[in-house]
Amino acid sequence: MGNHIRLNQAVPAAYKTLLLLNDESSAAAGVAGLEPLLIELVKIRCSQINGCAFCLRMHIRDAISHGETQDRLAVLPAWRDTQYFTPEERHALAIAESTTLISDRLSLPQDEVAALNDDQIAAVEWVAITINAFNRVAISSNYDVRN
Repeated sequence: MGNHIRLNQAVPAAYKTLLLLNDESSAAAGVAGLEPLLIELVKIRCSQINGCAFCLRMHIRDAISHGETQDRLAVLPAWRDTQYFTPEERHALAIAESTTLISDRLSLPQDEVAALNDDQIAAVEWVAITINAFNRVAISSNYDVRN
């Protein structure tokens, strides 16, 4: 694929701005009352869709540190077909998928739209937007993922 430019090093001011966006979206999630584990699930699901190994490794480790189980992580790509996730988590995952796959214009099923309030929905969307940006930086920069 040729040489990859490390975007975080090539334009550090832009990367620092992305880090600030991450801080702001995380703060908004906290203010909205969203649990850190739910936010990690959103980041993992977006990273799964985008195929970002670097972010998957990071956020799966973070989720485990927040008490996430291997069973739930194993079925996360098929979350709609399980009973593992709360209504709030299901709504957040639906938002994450809709935001990540924006060109598909996914509509949110009615049973998944009532679980979060407007502030929580906005926070989840910002978290998804932010992790999608980080996924693109990591993949475009060809970040190493090793044992």
